[in-house]
Amino acid sequence: MPKIVRFYEFGSADVLKLKDESLKEPSVGEVRLKVEAIGLNRAEVGFRSGRYLELPETFPSTLGYEASGIIDAIGEGVMGFQIGDRVSTIPAFSMKQYGVYGESAIVPATAVAAYPESLSPQQGTAIWMQYITAYGPLVEYGQVKAGDFVLITAASSSVGYSAIQIAKAAGAVAIATTRSTAKKQMLLENGADHVIVTNDEDLVSRVMEITNGHGADLIFDAIAGSLLETLATAAAPGATIFVYGALDETASTSFPLFAALQKGLKVQGYTLFEITTNPEKLDRAKQYIYDGLTSGALVPVLDRVFSLEQIVEAHQYMESNQQNGKIIVTVP
Repeated sequence: MPKIVRFYEFGSADVLKLKDESLKEPSVGEVRLKVEAIGLNRAEVGFRSGRYLELPETFPSTLGYEASGIIDAIGEGVMGFQIGDRVSTIPAFSMKQYGVYGESAIVPATAVAAYPESLSPQQGTAIWMQYITAYGPLVEYGQVKAGDFVLITAASSSVGYSAIQIAKAAGAVAIATTRSTAKKQMLLENGADHVIVTNDEDLVSRVMEITNGHGADLIFDAIAGSLLETLATAAAPGATIFVYGALDETASTSFPLFAALQKGLKVQGYTLFEITTNPEKLDRAKQYIYDGLTSGALVPVLDRVFSLEQIVEAHQYMESNQQNGKIIVTVP
């Protein structure tokens, strides 16, 4: 009987419980994975605590977008996969219906993909969410190019590191922000051209210094709230600010009207589901990411590794904001 993580009410990390459950069979269009590793995401913290774009309709609920594993059962109508295939999941489903936290997971076959043989299961579970999240704004929509100044907030997250790598692969200048000096050196070592420590430095002044007064051409923001006005001030004329998160839960997010009018700015909300639910865009994203992983231009940055029995501690660690890269949970 596989162990599956479930929660029975909204709350802090300790609502997560590990339960023995009967092994389930995949339905039409689904595959089942023997899970080897799980990648943690802020979305799951929000889903568990009742602060996400969607919420469970019933309890108990499972959760989780990212897992790597071996296909051990295939549902009717599934083509292109075989028992024994080594794959990882793409966030192309609703957590109201599917979740991958556990020793076994059933997901739609359209939401799994092979990953390069050179990657470990821990690395394999740390690619699709983070790289597609950054790919959409920077490549699919932003069309990042050589010489662009790309400003990346909350850059020590797995998505932030992915954005740095994608910007660098295009020949752009990657400007990362972090609140304290503790993460500055690792950001520099992992590709950031410049790091702005926002607790110690004025963001707008530093951006203008780095860009010789031009401002940031593309801004990739996970924070929103009161920071959005500051980012608009730091933006170049005609820039686009892509907002993909709301880490600042203490302040409302106001549209930076005057900066937008003066500079012709675009402020665009974004989730990776714009890519993962569109087959053509998803195919482009998968090819871009697979090629980048194979060439070495994209390399997952991993942080701490927990066991499945430590799922509560893993969520607590994510909420502590100490992480520098992807938090991984291994499954025996």
